[in-house]
Amino acid sequence: MSLAPRERAGDPSARAYAPDFLTELFRNPLDPGYADAAARRQEGPTSRLRRLLARPVSLVVLVVIGFLFAVAYRETIAEQPSRAKARAGLIAEIKQREAETDRLTERADQLREEVGRQRDAALSGSQASRLRNLEAGTGLGRVRGDGVVVRLADAAADKDAVTGADAGPSRVLYSDLQKVANALWAAGAEAVAVNGQRLTATSTIRSAGEAILVDYRPVTSPYEVTAIGPGSMRDKFDGSRAADLMRDVARTTGLSFGVKDVDDLTLPAAPQPRLIYAEPSVSPSPSPSGSGVAGSTSPGPSGSRTSPSPSGGGR
Repeated sequence: MSLAPRERAGDPSARAYAPDFLTELFRNPLDPGYADAAARRQEGPTSRLRRLLARPVSLVVLVVIGFLFAVAYRETIAEQPSRAKARAGLIAEIKQREAETDRLTERADQLREEVGRQRDAALSGSQASRLRNLEAGTGLGRVRGDGVVVRLADAAADKDAVTGADAGPSRVLYSDLQKVANALWAAGAEAVAVNGQRLTATSTIRSAGEAILVDYRPVTSPYEVTAIGPGSMRDKFDGSRAADLMRDVARTTGLSFGVKDVDDLTLPAAPQPRLIYAEPSVSPSPSPSGSGVAGSTSPGPSGSRTSPSPSGGGR
């Protein structure tokens, strides 16, 4: 047997001799497991008693945890029928309300047409024609003509590369519909509708969660923005910033975006708006600064007294 020399750290001149593997094997021939068993046999009865007591305690803890899991699982399963029943009831109520809304909307359209016929019969030809033109311009009358249809649709659902779950489609945002509608107005559109919902000066396009609402009525993909206007409207819209943005978004996210010319389009009339009008003050009081306000009787700069006048604007 030989001893391999090894230098000590920090002292190159000092040398230490460590035994090689064979020396260590003959010096400690007993397996470490036998040594541990011998050490356990040498332990006193107190250590053995602790080990024996620890096993039942662990068993009791496991039993209690399993019981709690079983109770929680049973409670969850017991609540499933009530949740499903409540969800089914809500779905049925929503469908019933939607059907009632559609029925009332159809009835309102019929009454509107009847009012229009009675009005035309009561007015002269020129007055009725002027009123119809005003209704068409404000969105309160049905219109027909040539125009364009801008179609937007959500992208197909993607798979996550790591988990394989649906990553969710790239959705059309309410702001996208706003940009398209405003670009059509700027291009000369005379009437615009989103999925059959006619837009007016008081219309709103906004989001509620993942839904898009047009005048508080939900619209779903695919979205069709229909516009009636002059023949140059298509070229002006194609050159607009909104169209360039939507084409770029379609290339990068997979959304569907297209524009096409359509002849003989028909856009329905919008519902009657609920306007709020300004009213004069009940008890007018003079303004300290001497300037006239709505309902004030203070004299103006010329010394004349202003009279209140209701405002016809509103929203």
